[in-house]
Amino acid sequence: MDKLSFKMSFFHKLRWKIFMYVILIGIIPGSICIGVFFHFYERRTVNNDVVSITSEAQLLCDQIITSGYLSNPSDTSINTQFLALGNIYSGRIMVINSSLRVVKDTYNIYNDRTMVWGNVISSMRGKRQTYYDRDSRCLIITVPIVDTDTDTVEGVLLITKSSEYLNQNIRFFEDLAIYSLIVLVVAVVAAALIGSGLMVKPINELSDSLEGIDAENVTMIEERRGFTETEEIIYRFNLIIGKMKEIDDSRQEFVSNVSHELKTPLTSMKVLADSLNAMGEAPVELYKEFMEDITAEIDRETTTINDLLTLVKLDKSGVDLNISQVNLNELIEIILKRLRPIAEKQQVELVIESFRPVTVEIDEVKFSLAISNLIENGIKYNNPGGYVHVSLNSDHQYCYIRVEDSGMGIPEDSINRIFERFYRVDKSHSRQIGGTGLGLAITKNAIDMHHGQISVYSVVGEGTTFDVRVPLNFIKEQV
Repeated sequence: MDKLSFKMSFFHKLRWKIFMYVILIGIIPGSICIGVFFHFYERRTVNNDVVSITSEAQLLCDQIITSGYLSNPSDTSINTQFLALGNIYSGRIMVINSSLRVVKDTYNIYNDRTMVWGNVISSMRGKRQTYYDRDSRCLIITVPIVDTDTDTVEGVLLITKSSEYLNQNIRFFEDLAIYSLIVLVVAVVAAALIGSGLMVKPINELSDSLEGIDAENVTMIEERRGFTETEEIIYRFNLIIGKMKEIDDSRQEFVSNVSHELKTPLTSMKVLADSLNAMGEAPVELYKEFMEDITAEIDRETTTINDLLTLVKLDKSGVDLNISQVNLNELIEIILKRLRPIAEKQQVELVIESFRPVTVEIDEVKFSLAISNLIENGIKYNNPGGYVHVSLNSDHQYCYIRVEDSGMGIPEDSINRIFERFYRVDKSHSRQIGGTGLGLAITKNAIDMHHGQISVYSVVGEGTTFDVRVPLNFIKEQV
């Protein structure tokens, strides 16, 4: 693994992602909270100053009206209050008359000048105005001087206050916030490292357990207590491993069965041929009997090979289906006509029941093979005097085929395995009858290709029922 691929692999690790998520979740909200705190702290402080200054200004406005200060700005008592208040606020106070002329400026800069400012003009109309310059930390409030007797605005009182103290408080809180943020970062990083390690540990242990599993050593993963998710993963893996073992056992059994099925006819034919060669001159009837036996063994070999080839073709991915509209009633009649001689030989009654005409979109050859296998099995694994009942029905969406027999039945522990390849319920009986264990696997594969479903119900000694459901209109898979 080169350096680049190692880095990419590292950044795709779950522990790294959990670590980053914890860092982001821990630090980003903290940083945002600090910014929000400073914003509301400044806003709250300025509002408090506005309330305090406005109340002071209202008292001064009343004194200005009652003392006639606008016409006599030399009133020492009021001027003394202006100076004291200006020192307290570290600002200035200006009194402006109705002509917008500055009557009094505690800085003695704008005395007798005209003050043309939007806030002053608005206050002349009876509105209190507030302006806060964040850059210079200066708060300016204009309050109308109202004569309550005549209810007219006689002038405007302008008060400025320095908010430099606010800068000092904010710098203090900023230092405190930086230290707090450093502690928060250290704590979050430590928590992220420890937490991500604890979260990933069960997954790493599970990964280590999976390293010992291979095709030759399929063992269950030891269950361990941990997170619910990892316990669920272990449970699911064990289910898959169990199925793998079943498949492997079935494969080994298949190799054994197929070897036996292919080898036995060949051995029989060799024995028969050697016997014929060793006889010298023998009656024609004996030669004929031996040749009939050889022909039967060849037919047996051919059946096994054909079943294997059929299953391989159905298994082939992307296999093409020759879909056409088929009269299912006629198709089943043809199948039964072909199988009726076998049923008569087995002394099994073959009955069909059709509730309505059914036309369906299917691959006639493959679907016919599936239904033939079900009916033929019902005949072969039946008892003399028994029956195989085939019924056909449909609704607006599906067609339904039921194959019911009165045969030997299937044990409950074998119901879930009968569609496995080369699985046979009664191996000795199956070999005696001549089955290969591939028929039901071929049937299920063909029905699955038509997007249908097959289910089975059976009672040992009473019989078996297969239910097949297939869509009337073939559903093409989206590529």
